[in-house]
Formats: sequence, C-alpha cells, structure tokens
Amino acid sequence: MQFPRLPRFQRAPQVARIELTDRDREILRQVHRHRFLRSSHLADLVRGSRQHVLRRLQLLYHRGYLERPRAQIDYYHRGGSRAITYGLGNKGAVLLKRELSLPFHRLDWGPKNRNTGRIFLEHALLISDIMVGLELDCRRHGHLRLLTADQLPLPETTRRQREPFKWNVRLPNGKKVGVIPDRVFGLEYTDPGGKPVRAYYFLEADRGTMPVQRQNPSQSSFHRKLLAYEATWTQNIHRTHLGLHRFRVLTATSSPERVQTLVVACRQLQRAQGLFLFTDAETLRAHSNPLALPWDSAREDAHEALLDCLIPGNSLPRT
Repeated sequence: MQFPRLPRFQRAPQVARIELTDRDREILRQVHRHRFLRSSHLADLVRGSRQHVLRRLQLLYHRGYLERPRAQIDYYHRGGSRAITYGLGNKGAVLLKRELSLPFHRLDWGPKNRNTGRIFLEHALLISDIMVGLELDCRRHGHLRLLTADQLPLPETTRRQREPFKWNVRLPNGKKVGVIPDRVFGLEYTDPGGKPVRAYYFLEADRGTMPVQRQNPSQSSFHRKLLAYEATWTQNIHRTHLGLHRFRVLTATSSPERVQTLVVACRQLQRAQGLFLFTDAETLRAHSNPLALPWDSAREDAHEALLDCLIPGNSLPRT
C-alpha cells in the first residue's frame, strides 16, 4: 500500500474523515500512557499489520487526535529513514477525558506536545524505549505482567493527589528535597499456586548531562539523587506514601563509562546500596530479552536481572 504524500509536520487541509476504531482508541491510550511514542513502538504494541497501524497514525495526526513534536524536524534534514514520534493531540485528549474520565489537567497536552523541546523529547523517548521493551518482553513470557503507574496499589489519599509520585525527604545534611522518578512501575509474576508475586521499580533515565557530584550539596547532582532514594527507603516513605513493600531504583544512562561512574558514586552511600541497578541505554535497547539483561550493582562485580529480582532462582525461559 502506498500512502498519499502528506506534509509531515503540518496538518493537511483536506484529509478523509475517519471513524475511530477500537485499534485507534488503543493507539491513543498507549500514547497517553507513555507521553511520547515512536511509530515503531506503536506498530509493536498495537495489534494489526504494521502498514495499517502506520496508516492510522497518519490519519490520526492529520485529524488532530495526535501530535508530531516539531523538535524532531531536525532529524529529517539529515536524510535517511526515521520513525516519527507522536504525542497526544487536543482531540485525542478530549476523547480520552470523555471515555476514561481522566482529569483534564492530565490531558491538556496538544500545544505542549507540539512544541516540546528536543532535550525533553529525547529524554522522554529514552523512557519509552525502556518501558515498551519491558512490556513486549512481558507479553512474550506470558506469565509476567507489567503494572503501569495507574495499576499500582496506592493508598487512596495518595492516589487522589495531582502528583502522587512526588514526595519529599530529608537528607543527612538536614536539607529537604523532592523526589520525582521518571517512571514508576511494577512487575507481577503468578506462581504455580496462583499467588501473584510483585516487585516495584523507580526508573531514572540519565542522559549524562547532570554532574555526578558537586562541592555544594545544595545543587542538583546524581549523588544527591541517590541520597534522596536512600532517604526514601530509610524513612519508610515507600510504604507510608506509596503503599509499596519494597522497591529498586533502575538507572539507564548514556554509556558504559557513565555506568561505572554512577556505580562508584553509589558505593559512597552509607546504606541501601543494594537498592540501585545500572545499565546503559544502548545495551538495554539492543538486548533481545530486557527482563534477563544483567544490570550492574554497586556490589563488587555483581549483576542482577529483573527476572532474578522478581523470582530469585527463577527457571523461567529467557526468550
């Protein structure tokens, strides 16, 4: 099938009307969940032929249900082929508000998505690369389920908050800082007896731009972020605020060299070194089975896979 030649980043004035299908609604829900997704992500996540999904994405954009962030225009000036990135458009936001009863402040994304800056977009896509890879791997295993933020068993008082995954901790130096993970999710395994076993994770996507340490502890640094998660654990905030019995912090960073730098910083913590796992983004993207990928630990020469964190001594197939 050949698509009509339509402008990439400007809506065509005359495009055929579309009647939304269940597949279209699933596309919108996936984009809402992840904030930004590449067309290749959606072709993998949504049922149907790749060509048909790409065709629907084109129509959903030109009819105003999806946005194509203009920050990606530079990529196309370099030549070659690249998957287009999508965010939610105003019409898509209104539809999801009506059908999912979501608060509108969480859906007022049309202009924001269209005008998102390049640095923010690249950061968001790194998160999407990780989360989509994990979701697809869970589907392949069959007996594993990825729990998104809205599926976690939060206390009702926390769930009603506008930003439930934001909290404050007090560091050892007495300074109060805020914590906002890039993503919070869970993995669920149902054991042979039918009992669900869950593990919870805070994800940090580190593009290597933040200093690892600073002389002034009041300034942001990755080491201060480690201290904040350590304080989350020691002050039991994961239980009182989020209702989670335990958690791990996953950091996907820019290079293997950066991984080792962050591991060294983690070893300086007084407690809770075992909370943290690290890998680099390219290794994670390239691994055919992300759940079985060995992440670096702060413990000397130690590695752990997410499957092992969830099911110690597991014998699940590593596809």
